[in-house]
Amino acid sequence: MATLILLRHARSAANGSGVLAGRTPGVGLDETGRGQAAGLAARLEGVPLSRVVVSPLQRCQETVSGLVAARGIEPVVEDRLSEVDYGDWTGQKIKDLTGQELWKVVQQHPSAAVFPGGEGLAQVQARAVAAVREHDRQAGDKDVWLLCSHGDVIKSVLADALGLHLDSFQRIVVDPCSVSVVRYTETRPFVLKINDTGGDVSGLLPPAESESSSDAVVGGSTGGGTS
Repeated sequence: MATLILLRHARSAANGSGVLAGRTPGVGLDETGRGQAAGLAARLEGVPLSRVVVSPLQRCQETVSGLVAARGIEPVVEDRLSEVDYGDWTGQKIKDLTGQELWKVVQQHPSAAVFPGGEGLAQVQARAVAAVREHDRQAGDKDVWLLCSHGDVIKSVLADALGLHLDSFQRIVVDPCSVSVVRYTETRPFVLKINDTGGDVSGLLPPAESESSSDAVVGGSTGGGTS
């Protein structure tokens, strides 16, 4: 079973200014984000990467540029991992949106949220999960591959992997330049990390042969059996 690293792009200029950037072109990383991205190659140095799949938006491309250059990997651009199409909300200040009725829906019942002139969060999850599953099937059993996308997109993928309804996805936190880790098996996904911003990469490595099972660990064992 392959190991998937879900990387949220580093902090963007829009993150710092409180603007809902959406798919606005030309939104790159700010100074903090560039520093976060610059540290990725060293942070993931001990992790073998077979492929890198990335959203087409600039902030994601900039986040992985140093990493893929260091590894000699040509990233695969995947449109289905693009940011939510926020429609008429794109480019607006978040503080100006919080008073709208739709904001309450986004927070409390996101599966029903459809942005005016844009797409619904249920559509986002469907396209993102389909892309993730497709790329994961193409990876080898021992491969580690990395996906760089956006906060709501990654949260929707993690909600699916955790078996949560989309209405619960707002409980998941995915910070800029954080990594989350999922392994998909024949029977269920295993979620190994969520919102990790540290330097310990042990959970990102392929499992040992004895751990390559679709069965869940019972009784606190660290291996594939029970204790």
